[in-house]
Amino acid sequence: MAENPMKIIRVEKVTVNMGVGQTGEELKKAATILQNVTGAKPIMTECKVKQPTWGIREGLTIGTKVTLRGDKAAAFLKGAFAAKDNKIKKKSFDKTGNFGFGIKEYIDLPKAKYDPKLGIKGMDVLVTLERPGYRVKKRKLRKAKIEKGHVIKTEEAIEFVKRNFGVEVV
Repeated sequence: MAENPMKIIRVEKVTVNMGVGQTGEELKKAATILQNVTGAKPIMTECKVKQPTWGIREGLTIGTKVTLRGDKAAAFLKGAFAAKDNKIKKKSFDKTGNFGFGIKEYIDLPKAKYDPKLGIKGMDVLVTLERPGYRVKKRKLRKAKIEKGHVIKTEEAIEFVKRNFGVEVV
């Protein structure tokens, strides 16, 4: 019997984030690294809370991120999993099936070349999974909740990652 097409899980987006913690030259280097690694233009992220001990204040630009969708997201994700030796921890998954992991050095990614001017920096990779019908929670008119039976569970997300990307979940 064929599987219900509304139950098929897919990657909605992959967000690659680099939090630098300061403005200036280091932030520009981080943006350059993200552009080289993902092939997409990064946007700057601002601090949302004041933290005087770290020398940051609300509204200060302290990070950069890129959001990838479709084929670009899948291609980047395969490389990111390769940088983690195709292993990810089970605690990286949340209750709704989304997951994230860190890459310590960008040069661990395949096709990434080391540039002495940019230095060594790490990044966070956050993956959002969805099913057909998830648009109801984002649309402008007649917003609705995703029903309990349609929400992606942790076990389903783990099975999806194992099947589609050949990743071992430990």
